[in-house]
Amino acid sequence: MLRRCLPLLLLMLVIISTAALWKEERADTQPVLSPTDLQSVPVRDFPDDLAKAIVEGARYEVEKGVRYDASYRQIAFPMGDVPPEVGACTDVVIRALRHAGYDLQELLNEDMKAYFNRYPQHWGLSAPDPNIDHRRIPNLITFFRRHGTEIEVSGDYEDYEPGDIVFWVFENGLDHCGIVSERTTQDGRPLVIHNAGLAREEDALFKWRIVAHFRYPPR
Repeated sequence: MLRRCLPLLLLMLVIISTAALWKEERADTQPVLSPTDLQSVPVRDFPDDLAKAIVEGARYEVEKGVRYDASYRQIAFPMGDVPPEVGACTDVVIRALRHAGYDLQELLNEDMKAYFNRYPQHWGLSAPDPNIDHRRIPNLITFFRRHGTEIEVSGDYEDYEPGDIVFWVFENGLDHCGIVSERTTQDGRPLVIHNAGLAREEDALFKWRIVAHFRYPPR
């Protein structure tokens, strides 16, 4: 009897798992605010032209509808990039800073070559890999701590300026990052631009635990 029922039980498990994944993806990729809504939200002044360029670069990810894909890929160096229609959360930061004139791929690679042992050793590498190093959150945090301005993590939204870089940890323990927008909620809380399934701009600054907050380049 059990042997006859086993295929049916396995099929039910597959259906349940697929439905759960579909629900999670749907929840993760539905924008909170439509493009029309975003045009009417309050905005703050940019602290400088550099911050404006960073936010513009991040927002292009939303406008292009970039899908999440953190796959390892062979890319050019310097100024290498994965296909423009895909990217991870780190690619939002990389492309935002590149739009402002800073190539994290090259900058981080140069620093890792000179100070490799000061970077996390989680991936069994004996030398830098310019295809992926700058796309890994632990490496980015290390780089920004060495070369950016680190701002104390707080629950006060006024501490987060447009163009700032924020790192979170999801409830499941995964790392995440994004860019602070000049747009805000009606009560003044900054929106953030990030990619956790689909690039989007939304009210998520305090949705997850913030573990690091930077301004780069230092200013």
